[in-house]
Amino acid sequence: MKSHNNTLTIKDIALIGVMTATLEAGKIAMTFLPNVEVVSLFIILYTLAFGRKTVYAIFTFIFLEGCLYGFGLWWIMYLYAWPLLSFLAWRLRKHDTPLPYAMLSGVFGLFFGALCAIPYFFIGGWSMAFTWWVSGIPYDLVHCGANFVLCLVLFKPLHNCLSTIRKNL
Repeated sequence: MKSHNNTLTIKDIALIGVMTATLEAGKIAMTFLPNVEVVSLFIILYTLAFGRKTVYAIFTFIFLEGCLYGFGLWWIMYLYAWPLLSFLAWRLRKHDTPLPYAMLSGVFGLFFGALCAIPYFFIGGWSMAFTWWVSGIPYDLVHCGANFVLCLVLFKPLHNCLSTIRKNL
């Protein structure tokens, strides 16, 4: 059964549940390595494979993160950072090689701290936001490198797997 008029089918809801579960499981599995994560890679891949349905998974993941870790200031940043990554991946969707996506993932990791600093601007102004961002640059560099390498290495096999799943849905 196909979904019409933005109505979600039972298959869509199951798919969103699986995407959300893998986002959360991937995040938890990598927590022992600071700023090394697979969430960026999964969001890029899910966006390419499943389009708009990914947005439901992203916001369910964000809500789940709040439930598990508390709805702090960091949580507000998730509300715009992860959808932004999905939007940017969608804009690159015509590329069929891993490099543009690895570059996107790396740049996203590099500027993750800057994205996180936005709420601090509203709390304490430019100096607070800038100070918060600059203090995290070493972590952003790790985030950039890890995102780039993970995407470059894992993009093709995971993309092929998701393409097969999409065809069978």
